Amino acid sequence: MHVRTGGSDGPTLLALHGLGATGAVWNGLVERWPGRWIVPDLPGHGRSEPLPRYSFGALAAAVAEVVPAGTTVAVLGHSLGGVVALTLASGWFGVRVSGACGLGMKVRWSDEELARAADQAGRPAKVFGSRDEAAARWLKVSGLHGLVPADSPIVDSGLVEGSAVAEHAPDGGAPGGGRERTEGWRLALDQAAFGVGAPDLDGLLAAARAPVVLAAGEHDPMCPAEHLPDGAVILPGLGHNAHVEDPAALDPLLARLRDA
Repeated sequence: MHVRTGGSDGPTLLALHGLGATGAVWNGLVERWPGRWIVPDLPGHGRSEPLPRYSFGALAAAVAEVVPAGTTVAVLGHSLGGVVALTLASGWFGVRVSGACGLGMKVRWSDEELARAADQAGRPAKVFGSRDEAAARWLKVSGLHGLVPADSPIVDSGLVEGSAVAEHAPDGGAPGGGRERTEGWRLALDQAAFGVGAPDLDGLLAAARAPVVLAAGEHDPMCPAEHLPDGAVILPGLGHNAHVEDPAALDPLLARLRDA
């Protein structure tokens, strides 16, 4: 796994990004943390290697390996990363968690949504002819369109230039298609990660051995306030990627994690 660390002496924050993004989305927030921080690219994202199979447990196990032995961490996760944060808070993976925050976690999934995600997971990576095309797709997949400029280094962290296997349509009306290796740009995201499934929020909360806080932007379409239990923190005026829109708005969440 690709991991960045930094900060000064003090409590340690483990920050976990959402599906499709990379650890670079925390750039504006980690500088607000009063201590050390650890920011990985989740498996199958950015510069981290993919997993043979994606589950919340498998992701948590991989993340646990990059936390130094004996280190107690406060875990802040966004969307998919929030589910992994709560999974780590169970203590089942050997990480000492002092507190966990799940931001913008999608906790209700319809059968149709799960079917679409499974279909996406089975598709090969699409190869784009230019960086601009690939950047536009990455911004859409990560939910960062309109929040991060296409020429940002954050976008670069989610793209790969080179060859990839791509599907092509049948020629001349012949049945079937095929796959061929194509040069261009593609997302660093492993498509199979879309198949991770839906979280069991009640089970995660019951298993947590550390204080847990759930939060979401007021205008988050993936995690509306009514889907969260009582006591959740709603961030006024913000959407799904609140940590990118306004890192300072998360200061109260950071304070709760620090105090824990």
